[in-house]
Amino acid sequence: MYSFDMKTPSLTKDYACLTAKATSDESKLWHMRLGHINFKNLNKLVKGNLVRGLPSKVFRNDHTCVAFQKGKQHKASCKGNLERTITEPLHTLHMDPFGPTSVKSINHASYCLVIIDDSNRFSWVFFLATKDKTSRILQNFIRQIENQLNRKVKIIRSDNGTEIKNMDMLEFCGNRGIKQEYSNARTPQQNGVAERMNRTLIETARTMLANSLLLMKIFSPSYFTLYES
Repeated sequence: MYSFDMKTPSLTKDYACLTAKATSDESKLWHMRLGHINFKNLNKLVKGNLVRGLPSKVFRNDHTCVAFQKGKQHKASCKGNLERTITEPLHTLHMDPFGPTSVKSINHASYCLVIIDDSNRFSWVFFLATKDKTSRILQNFIRQIENQLNRKVKIIRSDNGTEIKNMDMLEFCGNRGIKQEYSNARTPQQNGVAERMNRTLIETARTMLANSLLLMKIFSPSYFTLYES
C-alpha cells in the first residue's frame, strides 16, 4: 500500500520505527571512517542528523577494535567542572602548542598550535614549521576572528611556554586589553582544556595509523605523527 525508502528514512517521530540495526560490517566501517569514534557518540550523530551521508541506523559494538584500544588507552582523568560560567564566544581562549613530531607533515610542519573557545569548545588548529612563529600566527588569528565575529577576546590561557609568554605577546595583549593567564610550572592540569584537545588529536592520528598497520613506535608516548588534512 505504501512505499518507504529504507536507505534514507526521515528522522522524525512518525518514522522512528523505520530505524534499523546496522550490520557488524557497517558499524565497523563507520567507526573507522569517523576516526574510531565511540559508538555512543556515533549514535548521537545519527539521532541528531549531524553528519551527511551517515545511515539512520543503530550502531552496535559487536567487535573488538584493537587499534582503538592501542590508540586511546589512558589513565583515569581528574573530575572537571560540569558547570560552564562563560557563555560568550571569544571571552576566553585556551591554547597550547605541541611538538616537535617525530615525522614532519606533508608541508614540513613539526609543531601544532591548538586554540579552543571556552564557551562552546570550538577549536582551531594551526600547523607550524618552527615554534617561533607561534606569536605571529596567534596575533593574526586574534585580529581576524575579532573582526569576523565582531567580538573581543578578553582572556587567553596557556602554559608558561616562551612561544606565548614573551615580550611581543605581552605588548600585543597590553595594547588590546587582553588578560593573559598562565598555569604553574610542571602542572598541565591547570591548562587541561588545551591539553585534552591535544591528546584527542594525537590519539585520533595514532589510532588511524595503527589501523593502517604502520610503524609500532608511534604507540610510545614520545613518538606520534600528526598529518595535515
